[in-house]
Amino acid sequence: MDHSSDSKRAPELVFAEPTPLGLLGLALGCAALTPIAFGASLTPEGLRTAAAFCLLFGAGCQFLAGIMNFANKNLFGGTLFLAFSFNWMLNYMVLSGLAEGRAPDHGVLLAADACALVIFVVFTYGFGFFSKLLFLFLLDIDLLYLGKVINGATGTAALNLPIAVFTVALGVLSLYIAFAMLINPVANRRVFPVPGPAYRPAPATGFDASVRRTVLEILYRHFREHAFQEMPRDDFLRESRARLGEINVQPDVFYLAERRLVSITPAESPAWLKSLRLTAEGVDLYERTALGKSGSL
Repeated sequence: MDHSSDSKRAPELVFAEPTPLGLLGLALGCAALTPIAFGASLTPEGLRTAAAFCLLFGAGCQFLAGIMNFANKNLFGGTLFLAFSFNWMLNYMVLSGLAEGRAPDHGVLLAADACALVIFVVFTYGFGFFSKLLFLFLLDIDLLYLGKVINGATGTAALNLPIAVFTVALGVLSLYIAFAMLINPVANRRVFPVPGPAYRPAPATGFDASVRRTVLEILYRHFREHAFQEMPRDDFLRESRARLGEINVQPDVFYLAERRLVSITPAESPAWLKSLRLTAEGVDLYERTALGKSGSL
């Protein structure tokens, strides 16, 4: 057995993608907190009920998602979900205490919220490298915690309504991202569109094949729907920008054309391209490398 080739392969996932589980738990936790955030259900029964949701869904689902993300070698996902799960366990303790007439220490909570705000701001920057939607998701958390810190520092409840709105928005964003991750792969199309990165990292040393893989993936999806009918330039650029941001794909498209994997219909400069499609060789290459096809057909 040739172990040298095995060592170059990406490690196999230990678990199926756990992120939707964490997001659905987060959404249910936010839903349980929504009446309280808007000033309703402030009875012992309401507080205890919300506390149970915080523990089981807010903390429990995100704890599982965090552990499984770490097992899958996902540093960002594991760190965020685990840190957030303990925060939701704190929500459980606070609500349970309030239901029994015990209030938490104001100074301790304010200091912890201020620290959490700093942490989530840094996370927001990091997740912008993955998707604009994830950036918005973390930005909502930032604004929620900013409102809590301002309320706590000033001793007022002036931002209670914005905090409640941000809580609802967090639940909605969590549901949308979870649905996108669950449904889009099953439907094999973007039922729930997810935009590309908010910004790109510095160019890595060495060769990066992600742009060419993305071009082939976009054109293969078009092939499955339209066979060898060419994809209009505007449609292709819209798809590529959603996936890759403002990266210039022209060199990679022409490279793939030189390899006879892509057929293009040129246009006058500056458009450079009228339409394009995969060739049979391009379809075969994509199915072999991305879909694991074996054999000649």
